[in-house]
Amino acid sequence: MTAINDPQHEDPKPNPHASAEEVEAALKDTKLAQVLYHDWEAETYDEKWSISFDERCIDYARGRLDKIVPNADLPYGRAMELGCGTGFFLLNLMQSGVAEKGSVTDLSPGMVKVALRNAEGLGLDVDGRVADAEHIPYEDDTFDLVVGHAVLHHIPDVEQSLREVLRVLKPGGRFVFAGEPSTYGDFYARWMSRFTWWATTNVTKFGPLQEWRRPQEELDESSRAAALEAVVDIHTFSPEDLENLASAAGAVQVESAAEELAAAMLGWPVRTFEAAVPPEKLGWGWARFAFGGWKRMTWLDEKVLRKVVPPQFFYNVLITGVKPEA
Repeated sequence: MTAINDPQHEDPKPNPHASAEEVEAALKDTKLAQVLYHDWEAETYDEKWSISFDERCIDYARGRLDKIVPNADLPYGRAMELGCGTGFFLLNLMQSGVAEKGSVTDLSPGMVKVALRNAEGLGLDVDGRVADAEHIPYEDDTFDLVVGHAVLHHIPDVEQSLREVLRVLKPGGRFVFAGEPSTYGDFYARWMSRFTWWATTNVTKFGPLQEWRRPQEELDESSRAAALEAVVDIHTFSPEDLENLASAAGAVQVESAAEELAAAMLGWPVRTFEAAVPPEKLGWGWARFAFGGWKRMTWLDEKVLRKVVPPQFFYNVLITGVKPEA
């Protein structure tokens, strides 16, 4: 099967202000929910998740690749990010020298728009398409590398999407997916996030703490977005789950890894608290605490907990595989 990248094709436009009727319909249609939720979040996504394109996130993105493919022959010629969001993973990998040319794809037109804008601002050679991960609009044997971060758990048919990834990879080309939620990790992260949101939004109703409360309309909008988020997050995985899916899709040299246990238990409450209070209340001191704390917990994960805790209990799962040679 060959999917033609038609240069005359015009991608759909972003829809950042979904109607109540569209949101209601999206609760029963996961792909519509993906588009509405991510179009809704696109312009503020980098701020919400503390995404940047500087040394901090360059090192993080490169660390994920080096962890799962420690001896990669760099640079790759052309790389694609599947479910690119604002381009966090690919653009930071490109800045670290992983690939010379890139393509960003996402089901959300809003995300593709922001990712291309970010790439242009960084001076990177990147094109982009609105794309369904189960039907990637590029020809066979196009890419040397396909990457994704926190994307597979949004895709209804993960095995089909991995078949498509292998189709658009050149023989011997590699895919790397990181940031996929484990089944146990997703359970404790969601409960910590819900408690943090409940505690913060209730405590800030009273007395002098009211100045730490976001306007009610912003809190209501976040709650509506969270309702869609419950629809767009479809899967959780164990490392073995992803290995089996990758092998069934036809990949060889399949390997998995897991990371973030203590780091996730700090990171999720921190990010939820940041979403619940006015951003001007949080300065560089908070940023240093959050990032420094995450680094210390990551050290604990890597140096201590990894030796005694089974990998399925860590929050993030990574998977890599290679397209067989012709």
